[in-house]
Amino acid sequence: MATAAQWIEGARPRTLPNAIAPVLAGTGAAASVGGAVWWKAILALLVSLALIIGVNYANDYADGIRGTDDVRVGPLRLVGQKLASPAAVRNAAIVSLALGAVFGLVLVVTSAWWLLLIGAACLAGAWYYTGGSNPYGYSGFGELAVFVFFGLIGVLGTQFVQAKEIDWVGGLLAVAVGAFSSAVLVANNLRDIPTDTESGKVTLAVKLGDPRTRTLHLALLAVPFIATLALVARTPWALVGLVAVPLAVRANAPVRRGKGGLELISALRDSGLALLVWSAVTALAVGVG
Repeated sequence: MATAAQWIEGARPRTLPNAIAPVLAGTGAAASVGGAVWWKAILALLVSLALIIGVNYANDYADGIRGTDDVRVGPLRLVGQKLASPAAVRNAAIVSLALGAVFGLVLVVTSAWWLLLIGAACLAGAWYYTGGSNPYGYSGFGELAVFVFFGLIGVLGTQFVQAKEIDWVGGLLAVAVGAFSSAVLVANNLRDIPTDTESGKVTLAVKLGDPRTRTLHLALLAVPFIATLALVARTPWALVGLVAVPLAVRANAPVRRGKGGLELISALRDSGLALLVWSAVTALAVGVG
């Protein structure tokens, strides 16, 4: 029986910046057009957190029953390490996703009915990342899904439910957050290339190979800072986003130095930290600028 601490670790707290950042950025974008609504921002955050915890448990469950996590060099896995039963982890995923759906329905009712279709796509994307008979996470589409769901949809959806509109500022923030979020997954999958290859999990990192995956991580981390320069057209205060450059450099350090295995966990952690800091300060800058 897994302990409470193990369940928390199984939810993969290092990935939570991927859920928080798009809501921060989207709220900043809404504020930039005079439409920030605090209670909708909180609801959007609850949706985002529930979805990422749900997808993490679903991933733990699906990888565990397939044997993908039988040999790991990374953080704890509940099913793979036989700390919790597959059914318990599957149920935790379902409960988390259901909570996200409930919070999302409130936003649908108070915003626009067609958001229901986007919400359904998000739930399907969360489950079929590693679930089902043909999971897209096993075919190299994980980073693209993260870019779309936690970048484009997360940021622009948050802006829309508050301001009832989206604009180019929200679009730039969405691309930047999506790139950062994808960099977190790239760092994770770079670490897992040897074990994923052995188990038949064909991630984008497995397809690209080690050297090109390391280049991709650097390129993704550069995108938000290009967006920072473009956002100066809205407000010069957007340059405050450059304070996250040292964090991004630190995140990429073990990647560019050819590190592997456990030595890449810091790249995952620091990519998420750079994402969170950049999103927070940039959202504030565009929101009040």
